[in-house]
Amino acid sequence: MEKAEKVCWPYFDPEYENLSQRINPPRVCIDNITCSDSTLVKVDSVNRPGILLEVVQVLTDLDLTILKAYISSDGGWFMDVFHVTDQQGNKIKDKKTMEYIEKALGPKGNNVSTEGKAMWGKRVGVHSVGDYTVIELIGTDRPGLLSEITAVLANLHCNVAAAEVWTHNMRVACVVYVNDESTHHAVDDPTRISAMEEHLKNILRGHGDDGKEIRTSISVGSAHADRRLHQMMFADGDYESGEDLEEYGISPFKPVVTIERCEEKGYSVVNIRCKDRPKLLFDIVCTLTDMQYVVFHASITSDVPYAVQEYFVRRMDGCTLDGEDERRRVKKCLEAAILRRVSEGISLELCSRDRVGLLSDVTRVLRENGLSVMRAGVTTIGEQAMNVFYVRDASGNALDMKTIEALRDEIDHTMMVNVKRVPAAAVKASDDGGRAKTSFFFGGLFERFLA
Repeated sequence: MEKAEKVCWPYFDPEYENLSQRINPPRVCIDNITCSDSTLVKVDSVNRPGILLEVVQVLTDLDLTILKAYISSDGGWFMDVFHVTDQQGNKIKDKKTMEYIEKALGPKGNNVSTEGKAMWGKRVGVHSVGDYTVIELIGTDRPGLLSEITAVLANLHCNVAAAEVWTHNMRVACVVYVNDESTHHAVDDPTRISAMEEHLKNILRGHGDDGKEIRTSISVGSAHADRRLHQMMFADGDYESGEDLEEYGISPFKPVVTIERCEEKGYSVVNIRCKDRPKLLFDIVCTLTDMQYVVFHASITSDVPYAVQEYFVRRMDGCTLDGEDERRRVKKCLEAAILRRVSEGISLELCSRDRVGLLSDVTRVLRENGLSVMRAGVTTIGEQAMNVFYVRDASGNALDMKTIEALRDEIDHTMMVNVKRVPAAAVKASDDGGRAKTSFFFGGLFERFLA
């Protein structure tokens, strides 16, 4: 038998791909002088796939409001300018925040996660949370579902440290971070995880089979919650089953998405006009990236109460969106990405000392009062829990204040509660011509609670 001839392959240094970035490291400039009403964050870097989403994600995870943005990444260089403020509309002057932006977007961006965890605590969507088990769920929405899910987790001796819940087109998607109530470590026992998954699948199936798919995933590690929710709902096809928007009272702000071809430069031009809101830019860039489109140029502005965004894109293979079916699909996916975070009705913002079963108790009270959770965010920082619920009654109507007052009496008296109306009309131009103002910022409630 002949001895097989040895094949020799040329050696490639694995660091070669990063050579350009090492020669030309990213440059980040934070400018508080040029504009009177916002901070400019300028990022120059060697262009690479996914870099725009990374930059937008860092700014969004810090709860910064992006008022304007100018994006250019044609050729081998990436140059972006973002006009940002904090949630109160002020410039970014906190030194820790500015240092974090410079580190996260600068040459040492890949090494910032450990420092970020210590700085920002356990927050959904910000950084890896290594001591938690991540649960991903998607299924058919129904009243009381979140209460049932949290009750199951409490009965299985799991503490919910953080969670994000979205509903859209009668589908619900959740990303939940849990740990063991006694050890405070991730749940990694295969038998226990299998039992947890089976219980959750039974909850998602409900009392009958509507023929729609349910999915559960449990892993030890981390995930960017907002991006995973977009990916989960996109894979679930929530954009295909669009409902009549007028039924939800948001038709005046239905997104207008158009896609045209720029013959001169060989781009497809995606224009979006919709109601402005936090994280809108992230939601759109995330969707385009996950659909394998590359943004070469973009302009983002806010014409209160609307946002106007224009993207010059191509597919990953360099082709434009020439087919009518492809353009229709992209349009529907972008509309869905925008609407997943739209919440009308009432928001309940709660702040309390964290304890095992807290979320289960709160969601039980909401269910017993006939409230459906449209969207929810659960955050734990140290020993404090901060929860936000966007709710309606079971028939889909906004709540009256009598129901709200009854809720205040039933929820733990040591818990601070703030109620806000978020009607469609609230974003119409106010007398001062500016963005509709709210009387509450969650950070303010947290500070009052700590005091």
